[in-house]
Amino acid sequence: MSDDPGTILSDIARRLRAGALLPYLGCGMAELACATVPTTPRALAEALGGKVALPKRARGNCWAAAQFIESHRHRATLDALMSQIYATPVAPSPLHRLLAGLAPPLIVDTWYDDAMHAALSERRDWAEMQGISRARPGEARWFRAYDAAGQPCALATAETAPILLYKPHGGAVPAGNFLITDADYVEVLTEIDIQTPIPDAVKQRRRDRGFLFLGCRFDDQVLRTFARQILKYSSGPHYAVLEAADLTRNEHRLLDELGMTVLPGPLGAFAEALPASG
Repeated sequence: MSDDPGTILSDIARRLRAGALLPYLGCGMAELACATVPTTPRALAEALGGKVALPKRARGNCWAAAQFIESHRHRATLDALMSQIYATPVAPSPLHRLLAGLAPPLIVDTWYDDAMHAALSERRDWAEMQGISRARPGEARWFRAYDAAGQPCALATAETAPILLYKPHGGAVPAGNFLITDADYVEVLTEIDIQTPIPDAVKQRRRDRGFLFLGCRFDDQVLRTFARQILKYSSGPHYAVLEAADLTRNEHRLLDELGMTVLPGPLGAFAEALPASG
């Protein structure tokens, strides 16, 4: 593979157009869209802390903050607060719209905002699957499915859609599903190595394809584990747009493990260069 940035961008654009490269979106995509909702785990922790007084051990960590609220205020309170925090719609960035127009068979979106959902909303050839918390009484499922109108649908219906938006941590739209607490992740991570919490449609669509990571960081074990397991059995190649100067040791290890080609630099610059390279 060439090390020339222009050649790499052209290869990425070609693979995206062919459906051979699948977008994997992180919270940085919401920041690119100039969202007014929290666009980092720390910002989300601060937003939760603005709603409920948190102990010192939970400050700055959104998973721990959410767990404290669930344990002391009930799950319904936590879900209501998350819905309030993400109630403001996020207008899609040009990169969101570009990805929607390319119509990849699978888009993985790992943040709670609705920008990618909104970018797809003008189409009718897509469906969505979201990870859900099993903290609700009687809930035995790992995920739920929705059609392009945001209505609940059968898994079989979503599985046949040409475009599948997969939000493994849930999302504010259309139904306020949030995988967010430490307890949520303990349950999911117990079985994620055997792939049970990952929809079959995701497993099928990742085969013989690579992933393009946009707006992602992997400085948290939960985020690293999801990336590792969602990429499992995919063929590559994989790319990641990252400002590489401040990556942690664990992030470098993950990038090496997954065999990612890193495109150093800000996401905005990549977004501006990609259409020209197509």
